[in-house]
Order: sequence, then structure tokens, then C-alpha cells
Amino acid sequence: MENWLTSIMNEFGYVGILLLIALENIFPPIPSEIILTFGGFMTQTANLSIVGVVLSATAGSVLGALVLYGIGRQLDVERMEKIVDRWGHILRLTKKDIHKADAWFDKYGPWTVFFCRFVPLVRSLISIPAGMSNMNMGVFLLLTTLGTLIWNVVLVNLGAYFGESWDVIAHYMDVYSKVIYVVLIVLFIVMVGLYIRKRQKR
Repeated sequence: MENWLTSIMNEFGYVGILLLIALENIFPPIPSEIILTFGGFMTQTANLSIVGVVLSATAGSVLGALVLYGIGRQLDVERMEKIVDRWGHILRLTKKDIHKADAWFDKYGPWTVFFCRFVPLVRSLISIPAGMSNMNMGVFLLLTTLGTLIWNVVLVNLGAYFGESWDVIAHYMDVYSKVIYVVLIVLFIVMVGLYIRKRQKR
């Protein structure tokens, strides 16, 4: 995959970076770390600037986030209630659970959207619950753009600084991503266990 990503960026420059980052948001397995650090390296070898790479990557991120936000809007609370009415007994969910989750996101959603932009995998998927909770689109765009911009500035500048050794940064970011994945899996298992235990007590 790494060779495919870098070849597209070499051939299409800013447009390639924008499209790849947009895809990365919709299909999280595509590693943004490689795109951003190699994009930074390209500023030293091709007719690209750090500002241009950062802006094109940020535009791609926002575009991809809007697609997932739109999907979330189609899965609003009312539709989730219909799903729970039909499948809730299997999923062990109730309408009350849906409303609790929605209320939580209404309260903490904005900061969640911002900080999750620094967490691999979640940084993309967080756009779906944001849409489901009908978060104000202006607020969503502002926090998504701000969080994504910070992430992009850091990685692109690291890629530019390390030059031909950009893949070292990509390697460490890959390790960071794997650690985050393990933590998320453990947290998910713990939360499911606690939820099941709570339901059994009822």
C-alpha cells in the first residue's frame, strides 16, 4: 500500500494528497501517517510547499469527514429507535440507551470531535456520531478543521525535517496507532463487560 500511496502523490501532487486524505477519512485503514510524512518529504524534492501540502491534506480531511457526517445524519435518533424496536432484544439495547448516548454527545460532543482528530481510526469514525446527534455543522466543521490542521502541520513538518528518513516517523506513528488500537479494544471489551453485568443485575 505504501508504494501505491507514494506513487499517486508523486504523480498528482496536491490533488493526489487531497484525494488520498479524503479516502483515508472514509476508509480508516489507509494510513494518513504515510501520506502526511511523505508529503512533507516531497516539499524537499518536488515543487510542493509545506503550506500547500498542509492545506490540501486539511481540505481532504474535511471533505471525508463531511461524507461520514452526512451518513450519521441519515442515522438520526428516530431511525436508531426503529432499529432498536426491531433488533433491540438481540442487541440488548433500549430506546433509553439511545437517548442517553445522544444526550452525552450533545454535552461533550464538540470537544470529543476535536480531541479525537489526534486518535487513529477514531479520528475518522467520530464524524458519524456527530452527524447522528445533529451537531451544528458550523461547529463540526470548525473543530474538525482545527484538530485536523494541527495534526497535519505536525506530521508534514516532521516529514520535511527528516527528509529521506521520513519513513522513520511513519514507523513510529504506526507503532503509536497500534498501541491506540490495543487500548481501544481493551476499553471496548471492558465497557461491554460492564454493560452486560449491569443488564444482568437488572
